[in-house]
Amino acid sequence: MQQTRDLSRFAYLSIAAAVVTITLKFVAWRITGSVGLLSDAAESVVNLVAAIAVLIALKVAAMPADKNHHFGHSKAEYFSAAVEGMMIFVAAVVIVVSAVERFIRPQPIENVGLGLAISVVASVVNGVVAVVLLRAGRQHRSLTLTADGKHLMTDVWTSAGVVVGVLVVSLTGIERLDPVVAFLVGLNIIWTGWKLIRESTEGLMDIAMPKEDNAAIAEILARFVTREVHFHALRTRLSGHHRFAEVHVLVPGAWTVQQGHDLMEEVEDAVHREFGDVALTCHLEPSEDPRAYGDYAAEFPVPTHADIVAAHGAGEKRDHDA
Repeated sequence: MQQTRDLSRFAYLSIAAAVVTITLKFVAWRITGSVGLLSDAAESVVNLVAAIAVLIALKVAAMPADKNHHFGHSKAEYFSAAVEGMMIFVAAVVIVVSAVERFIRPQPIENVGLGLAISVVASVVNGVVAVVLLRAGRQHRSLTLTADGKHLMTDVWTSAGVVVGVLVVSLTGIERLDPVVAFLVGLNIIWTGWKLIRESTEGLMDIAMPKEDNAAIAEILARFVTREVHFHALRTRLSGHHRFAEVHVLVPGAWTVQQGHDLMEEVEDAVHREFGDVALTCHLEPSEDPRAYGDYAAEFPVPTHADIVAAHGAGEKRDHDA
């Protein structure tokens, strides 16, 4: 089992950024009266709620395994992503309603220059924090940090659209462009929320590791394939930033327990050394026993000895023809 990591320091960074941007964006809204800037500020409130949910989830996910949770608490990360997605929907409804009301009763925008300058500063803060969270999410394979980073980056692009919309209103004098921009912002936020909820649901459903990761593990296993040794039933799953894999090892029934154990130790060492952190479980089976086959309806294929020989022969033929 991989060591549990406490990633809550990134959540504190996200909370601090949310407080700063909320303050700046509400000041910008009060100065200008723009409903577009108000919608942008409302999304920052969602950012704060989401950051708090992230902090709680990361604290829970970092808790070690116990007698009631033998595999740890890493799936807590998926709940924060779901909460964040639902909060985004709430913000989107507020934004859309405000946009419709302002479209019906348009109002002039004031102090555009100062308001937009403040909004740009807030966007820069969000952009820097978003990059930090996305990098940390990739490094630690954390859906929570990745989701929060994507949310903040969406906020950056949303703010950019609002700034452009307000600027166009000030230049053209068409006041209804402001709520139109706010309405489009609301639709964009709804799409972001949907994606976060979908990703969190996939995690709770024990989604398999990416295809390229499965292929990398299968390639490592293939190096141990001989006329006597085969692998099948390779299955993987993600749980927060933890990765799990299991595979069945087929060996001659005449092998001793020590021979089979030594082979599995070599296999596990190779996977951990070359692939990285993954909780790999190997199940030893006699290759002559029919019960050793057809275990699961879905698995990632590992090349057999015949596959390797055929591929090697095809390569030699290509080299000879060249």
